[in-house]
Amino acid sequence: MLLQRIQQQFIDSADLKYQCAQTLSPAVEAATGALLACVTGGGKVLACGNGASAAAAQHFAVSFVGRHERERPELAALSLASDAALITGISTDFDGRSVFARQVRALGQSGDVLLVLSTSGNSANVLAAVEAAHERDMTVVALTGARGGGLVQTLRDTDVHVCVPHEQPSRILEVHHLVLHCLCDGVDAQLLGVPDSLTTEQELAS
Repeated sequence: MLLQRIQQQFIDSADLKYQCAQTLSPAVEAATGALLACVTGGGKVLACGNGASAAAAQHFAVSFVGRHERERPELAALSLASDAALITGISTDFDGRSVFARQVRALGQSGDVLLVLSTSGNSANVLAAVEAAHERDMTVVALTGARGGGLVQTLRDTDVHVCVPHEQPSRILEVHHLVLHCLCDGVDAQLLGVPDSLTTEQELAS
């Protein structure tokens, strides 16, 4: 029974990813374009989310400032969920809804991108961060699930929404991680060109 359940998890995840390969690719391409325009224009990416989505935002920042799979100059990205002192301080002095928004208003500038991750699209602090990004004339790239929640109403036509068509948070997060990998790979491909498989294998082995 347990073995079958584990196998079904792999199957369900693969099926959803296969479905999303068709439905989400245009939005992921648009999001890649937004990130590329940002970093080539001297801007930075501010990333945020809660819980597992916060970890995903940190993972994205690592891949941008460090590297994804190939050596390249560092790209400017910052996770707004990484500084425990800052987050707890803002939550204590103001409220939890402000933990990302105050950072966006302090650090964000026109030309920057706010990357938000929310499986439900209803997190109050994420919605507030989007509003703050718009105040700073930033583009928003939103990764959500289900139907996008309240975030749908806050996004502008110039923003990019990548909405995973599923209700289960774990499945949504799995696709979010793949989307983040696609974004990093897409930016690298635009900056460095598309490598042949041999070159990629050699770099990964180094």
